[in-house]
Amino acid sequence: MHPDTPLGGRRLADKYGADRYAAMSAHLTRFAAAFGVEGLRIPERSPNTRAALGLAEHARDQGRLQALRQAAMDAFWRRGEDLEDREVLARCATEAGLDPVRALAALGDPAVVARVDAMGRDAARAGVTGIPTFLVGGRRVVGCQPYDVIAAAAEAAGARRR
Repeated sequence: MHPDTPLGGRRLADKYGADRYAAMSAHLTRFAAAFGVEGLRIPERSPNTRAALGLAEHARDQGRLQALRQAAMDAFWRRGEDLEDREVLARCATEAGLDPVRALAALGDPAVVARVDAMGRDAARAGVTGIPTFLVGGRRVVGCQPYDVIAAAAEAAGARRR
């Protein structure tokens, strides 16, 4: 998720180039299918996720973070919905068992805003440039990677296969 993306999002083909975007989309579809996940709607643009991250922090406070994560992921990856849209966020809140009016109001809460800002600073300091990012023994493994890539990073950091 990219809270620093401009409002309105950024077309992924513009960000990565059309050929790389097509290759990434195909890889992601195959990768998900290998885990039995079908029906993904690969987005054409990356939205600004600042409001969605604020909503997640509110959900965390209410003990509903996992439910909100699932609702937001389904909205984005399965239904192709815009995570910048307040109606989409309200629907995600409702699906997660949150009061949508209170959830959207929390987006302006200075404490929630400060936590989202702090998470962004922490991620930048750690060198996080995409999700998921695994920090393994000082090495970053970024993005949708095969198990062997993550295992190799762990082994390079001293882990042993079982």
